[in-house]
Amino acid sequence: MWCFLLCCVLWFPGLLCTLPAATHQPLHEYSDGDVIIGGLFPIHLQPNHTFPSSRHVSCNEYHFQQFLAAQMMIFAIKRVNQRRALPDVTLGYDVYDTCGDVSLAMRMALNMSIDQLDPQCGLLPGRKPSSAPDPRVKAVIGEGSSEVSIAVARILTLSSIAQISYAATSELLSKKAKFPTFLRTVNSDVLQTKAMAELVKTFNWWTVGIVGSDDEYGKYGSDGLEDQFNAMDNVCVDFKFILPAHLDLSGSKAQKQLTELMDTIGNSTAEAIILFTRESNVKLVLEAAIQMNLNRTWIASDTWSNSSDIKELPGIEAIGPFFGIAFKSHIVEGFADYVSSMVEEKSSNPLWEYHKLNHPPCQSAPQEKLNCSLTASQCMETRCLVHYIFWDLSLNIYLAVEVIVNALSSLMKCDGEKCQRNTSFTAYELLNEIKNVNLTVNDTHIVFDDNGDPMLGYDIVAWNSPSSGTIGEYLPGGKINLPPSLVATMANVTFTAFNCSKTCPVGQELKKNGMKCCKHCIVCSDGYVSSEIGTQNCTKCKEGMPLFGIAFTLCVSCVLANLLQIFVCFTFSQNMGGWLRKVNQPPAVVAILFGVQLVLCSIWLACFPPSLQREPHKKAFELKCDPTSKALFGAVLSYVALLAVVSFLFAFKGKKLPDLYKNASFVTIGMLLVLVVWIIFIPVYLFGDGVYTEAIKAAAVLVSSHSMLCCHLVPKCYIMVFRKELNDEKAITDYIRNHFEQKGINVLKS
Repeated sequence: MWCFLLCCVLWFPGLLCTLPAATHQPLHEYSDGDVIIGGLFPIHLQPNHTFPSSRHVSCNEYHFQQFLAAQMMIFAIKRVNQRRALPDVTLGYDVYDTCGDVSLAMRMALNMSIDQLDPQCGLLPGRKPSSAPDPRVKAVIGEGSSEVSIAVARILTLSSIAQISYAATSELLSKKAKFPTFLRTVNSDVLQTKAMAELVKTFNWWTVGIVGSDDEYGKYGSDGLEDQFNAMDNVCVDFKFILPAHLDLSGSKAQKQLTELMDTIGNSTAEAIILFTRESNVKLVLEAAIQMNLNRTWIASDTWSNSSDIKELPGIEAIGPFFGIAFKSHIVEGFADYVSSMVEEKSSNPLWEYHKLNHPPCQSAPQEKLNCSLTASQCMETRCLVHYIFWDLSLNIYLAVEVIVNALSSLMKCDGEKCQRNTSFTAYELLNEIKNVNLTVNDTHIVFDDNGDPMLGYDIVAWNSPSSGTIGEYLPGGKINLPPSLVATMANVTFTAFNCSKTCPVGQELKKNGMKCCKHCIVCSDGYVSSEIGTQNCTKCKEGMPLFGIAFTLCVSCVLANLLQIFVCFTFSQNMGGWLRKVNQPPAVVAILFGVQLVLCSIWLACFPPSLQREPHKKAFELKCDPTSKALFGAVLSYVALLAVVSFLFAFKGKKLPDLYKNASFVTIGMLLVLVVWIIFIPVYLFGDGVYTEAIKAAAVLVSSHSMLCCHLVPKCYIMVFRKELNDEKAITDYIRNHFEQKGINVLKS
């Protein structure tokens, strides 16, 4: 089928002949060499077909920055020849202006691949003799847009010609089953959408709007963005609007679509609007936004984030700050001088003459204003033209040339002085070498993965904001680097410009209130609670949260068992010493005392389980635990109090023991505090009512816990850390013996 298509196209020589001279004739620049590298650039942005015949094509909307991008390819090839990177081999070029048009680009791709077609096709017609040299294109650089690159890739795949794009980012081109010869020196949109999502997350934007277009770039990019945001918890896509691939306002339908988009943006609560479409569409959208004074935060995709045409739109500073994802940018040494030399040698440079023919007339300006602050149209005749170079695209084009040269050097086995193999190789052989390239150019490392994609990262740019220019970067691993002060400022925003909440006070949560993405704070529903400032969601109240009695009993039981052990150790009363020694079993004491409380609490929870009560108080409400059975609740507290009293008595009795065990005095104080606190708390809690009841309960638990912690454990920790010589079995034994000998009691030595 493809052979038939090629034959049909090639049968009419007029389709491939040089186009007649015209004011806006597409550029075609050719230079002979041993190996020819093709180039496809959208130097014009819109074709103008003359019907019924399509032989005569002219183009509108000359884009002189794309003209400079084409010059970067020519400059890079000339530099390779000058430095003799490929000894005895000269590189040539065959550069075409595609006018951003698919059909025109396909013709040019066919023209470059004629000699590489499979001779077994058998259907190629004979061609008339021509004085022009036969094309010997072995690789092609371009095109810039994804839509055109996809069409070109289908043609070049037939001849196994490597295609290296410098700006086509659609993820569709990563599918090697469809585009096996396509590679690029720019990241796939998969990485760009991840970078945008990370930027939105870092800047604490919760609602976004997406504007895409009905082409490979805008469709896959906007869908990828939506998928990224849907996978994030705190980001809501307020709207997604798809424009035509080429927004032409000459038609009523396009005017209606643009008006509808402006209404959508104007009524949206999106904190940031992402424009993921081609530059020509963006220009029309922002011109309409300026006219309607729509002040928003705008996020630029890589197609227009560094566009001087967009930055110079009159009134653009009034519609809000711009942040963008941009290709990594480095100045290619020598190219600025090369462009300046084109200006100085304009009388003898055919490319400069072409630029003059296609560039709009310069605006007159006083001599003192001929400086680099002029607009692009005023700058044509001055050296400041170099300030309008797309350095990001220029670097990508330069990388593409260096990749091809590196692959050629490997394929022809060049060693700096000579090449062991001549240029009689196929485009397929060169393609395989290009796929395996691994090199570093100007601190940029490039290697292709299995999909023909590099991993280069992005620059984060900003304009019309306090921080302008390149403000950070996104690394391939997913990390984003931005000024900490800017990130902190964005993160501390608690309300959007549309009065949508981002945090809530205690007892409230964020809920959508009639609008798709805008959230407001509302009181938690019955059975739910939020206990921290800034909480976004209420959580369900847990059952049985009333069990402090069991935990407190366990703590007091351990203290009591310890005191009992000390008391027995120093008691030699004939009347009571015997039975005390029998109960001196700490594990058993703790288990029994704890078991009694466990039985009480189990009966309480089984027969009269506590319930959650909600009591309104003005704009908020109080959640409290109703014990249901005050008798059982009192029994639990009384049992704790009983253990505390017994512990107090043992501690008070043991305060006269030797100094080594002086912690009995501290425990006495601790138990006294526990008793006082609970004696005061019980009547207040059982018979009191009010918003502070739960606070009193919490205070009682905290004071009791800390009193036991400090009075019982701190002295022991002091001995273990600062008096280690006392924390020894022999030292303790000697201490006890001395104590009894002082009282006239003989102690047998073992």
